[in-house]
Amino acid sequence: MIRFIVLTFGLVILIMSGCGPSSTSSTSVGNSSSADSSEDSPVAIQLNWYPESEHGGVFQAEADGVYQAAGLKVDIRPGGRSAPVAQELALGRVQFGFANADDVVVYRRQGLDVVAVLAAMQDNPRCILVQEKSGVESLDGLAGLTLQCQAGRPYLEFMRSKGLLEKVKEVPYFGSVAPLVADSKIAIQGYSCAEPLLAEQEGVKVRVLMVSKLGWNPYSSVLITTGKLINEQPDLVSAFVKATQAGWKAYLEDASKGNTDILAANDHGMTADVLKYGSEQMRSLAMPAGDQSNVFGRMSLKRWTELIEQMDALDPSQARLVKPEDCFTDKFLE
Repeated sequence: MIRFIVLTFGLVILIMSGCGPSSTSSTSVGNSSSADSSEDSPVAIQLNWYPESEHGGVFQAEADGVYQAAGLKVDIRPGGRSAPVAQELALGRVQFGFANADDVVVYRRQGLDVVAVLAAMQDNPRCILVQEKSGVESLDGLAGLTLQCQAGRPYLEFMRSKGLLEKVKEVPYFGSVAPLVADSKIAIQGYSCAEPLLAEQEGVKVRVLMVSKLGWNPYSSVLITTGKLINEQPDLVSAFVKATQAGWKAYLEDASKGNTDILAANDHGMTADVLKYGSEQMRSLAMPAGDQSNVFGRMSLKRWTELIEQMDALDPSQARLVKPEDCFTDKFLE
């Protein structure tokens, strides 16, 4: 995916400097009348993967009519293995997108003015899954296995820097647990809020090895937009962020409405049981034990600084290209 981004950014950056928000029509949301205007503002958001629980706040805000009440007409666009989130933002075809915090750093290194405005998951759900009978107990025991993963992802480079991928064969990941289920010598990348249950539903007990335990813990389910939109339409950004924040709070209390819509939008083998499991797992990721903050989705300069320092250490050629304070803003959060 990183190579794809690099090859296309030359054109994207040129276009981004002259493109405003899309004015194309979008799918309407909710049944209540707008609180602010008789005609809702069209807004599109690009998901970074197939619709799942990590996008739950957006689907919940749609199902509850929160977007329409805020004067927004929202089009939720499913992603996939190579979802062009940054490109769609840069081209002005969407106003918002989903990403991980490390994606934001990569995008900004490439010259895109992408800004995080809400981080739903304070703890990153990235994990490596292995069969229990593989005998692998931790991430330092992967030698001899074949790991299905998305090449070029920063978390892989972090693992490599720790020597954890030596004697590990890396092959492409195609979004399925089937290879893991069929072979105890296969490990796959995953999110702790989805793939573990998918594998166990196929009759295989798995061990979930969390990458965050290594010290790699970027914010996840991050809502992103562009600096251009923040500067030119701050009221639109504010309305969407606050409505999405409310959607996330509602989803984490009762995910039934949001999950119904996610299930209808996901044509990649998602089940109601997996969505229920995912929304339950999301609670501890979004609101970790001991978290004293009462502002959902907040971010800190300290964590962005730590992430950039980690990524700069992994690739010194890209060091000091990105400033932590440019990556995010909390000003739109309730």
